[in-house]
Amino acid sequence: MTLRVALVVPDRELWSGEARTVIAKTTEGDIGVLTGHSPVFGVLAEGSLVEILSDDADPVRAAVSGGFLSVADDRVSILAAEARLALGVGVGRRALVTRRLAVALVPLAKPRVLLWAPRI
Repeated sequence: MTLRVALVVPDRELWSGEARTVIAKTTEGDIGVLTGHSPVFGVLAEGSLVEILSDDADPVRAAVSGGFLSVADDRVSILAAEARLALGVGVGRRALVTRRLAVALVPLAKPRVLLWAPRI
């Protein structure tokens, strides 16, 4: 038995398919999802990495910026405000990929209003 996984951003579905494990970081901590997992809903941590692992394909990794993770009936929905995919990256390079993907998300961040600036 496998998980049915969908990684979705507001304007499209980035990835969908079957997996044996989904690993994500929520505001409450890391979560690993296998088949038969009890229903859960979590808030994804800002600038974190979601990993989708299967037996017969390369891992799918995505940097996410905000969003939610929902698990029910062997279905995992990852609903991200913003996300970038990195396909086929080895586990040994995870920290490097996480940093690079997090940097890639910076331009996607909402503009900030400068309320105060020192006089020069």
